[in-house]
Amino acid sequence: MKSKLLTLTLLALLTAFLLTETVFAAPGGQIKLPDNLRWINIGGGLRTSFTNVEDAAPNGVDSSNEFEIENIRLYVNANITNDIGFEFNTERDATGATADVRVLDAVAKFRFNDLAQVWAGRFLPPSDRSNLNGPYFLNVWDFPFVQAYPAIFAGRDDGVSLWGITNDKRFKYQIGVFDGTNGSTTSNQEDNMLYAGRLTYNFWDPEPAIYYNQSTYYGDIDVLAIGFAGMVQQDGAGTVAVSGDYAAWNVDFLMEKKLSSKGVVTVEAAYYDYDLDNLGSIDSRSLTEGESWLVLASYLFPQKVGWGQVQPVLRYQELDRTAGGNHDRYDVGLNYIISGHNAKFSAIYSKDDDPSLGINNVDRFKLGLQLQLF
Repeated sequence: MKSKLLTLTLLALLTAFLLTETVFAAPGGQIKLPDNLRWINIGGGLRTSFTNVEDAAPNGVDSSNEFEIENIRLYVNANITNDIGFEFNTERDATGATADVRVLDAVAKFRFNDLAQVWAGRFLPPSDRSNLNGPYFLNVWDFPFVQAYPAIFAGRDDGVSLWGITNDKRFKYQIGVFDGTNGSTTSNQEDNMLYAGRLTYNFWDPEPAIYYNQSTYYGDIDVLAIGFAGMVQQDGAGTVAVSGDYAAWNVDFLMEKKLSSKGVVTVEAAYYDYDLDNLGSIDSRSLTEGESWLVLASYLFPQKVGWGQVQPVLRYQELDRTAGGNHDRYDVGLNYIISGHNAKFSAIYSKDDDPSLGINNVDRFKLGLQLQLF
């Protein structure tokens, strides 16, 4: 019911917008107003998959087989002036008893110059590269479980961030203040804020001068980037009776090079450290204490095969919890890249091991399809 109401509301708003203004359409789903400064851009994204998991059928013996809509998003971006705009995105939430549509991003954007820009609302806090990619701009299908920064939903939080990029486009900073852990049943009874920051430097070609990033550019640019991120919140861990501080940080690395053969080699790595003062958490965000890391390598073949290019990819992840044991996973995949991140297929075999959850070297096989227009 909520999803239908949200869809009807968006359609009504768009219809009213079109009836009250004289507009003309531009490529890419963009609608411009007569002054050519104000515009609204509408797009969307879909990620759907089939997964086979060893011994996961209801009888506990056979393999499970499941089709799933993993992500379905509506994108709305708009310019009010050259320096003021907003972004509104939705996402399918399958965490409850029934799937529903929720607000993913709702951001007011203010640009004073390249070095001083402010975002306010609900969006991705400054954090690691994987989180600032989101699932649509990764180099492998599944989002890494070793990424365990706190979030309201899908990596997002409510707050404000100051960020900017230097004139040479190589250095980017992002700092912000967010809600983090809060509420009457959490450890944060004094309603302290969460502080987050990230620094990124590109040694080779600069990445696009935007808030977000990607884990592969499919050879469009040569990337050698390193990033540092961290979050802290007083009373962000523990319980109402016994509270402690939350602190987490990570370093991540991305190298991507287009070779003389026109093939593209990519190497990505990240290390994370999460500290809950040895108190755990009862917050719904399920904070994790411990350390984790990942490493990934891929190669994009230059030759086209039918519609696109073939890209084998390998990834290893390991989460070492302070309490609760370790979780590690190998992924061996083959991507079929038709139009970058806008159209691709993925096939992934995984070996998953997390004894604390009863997962003992379980075999998984997944087929995924991603389509996106923005």
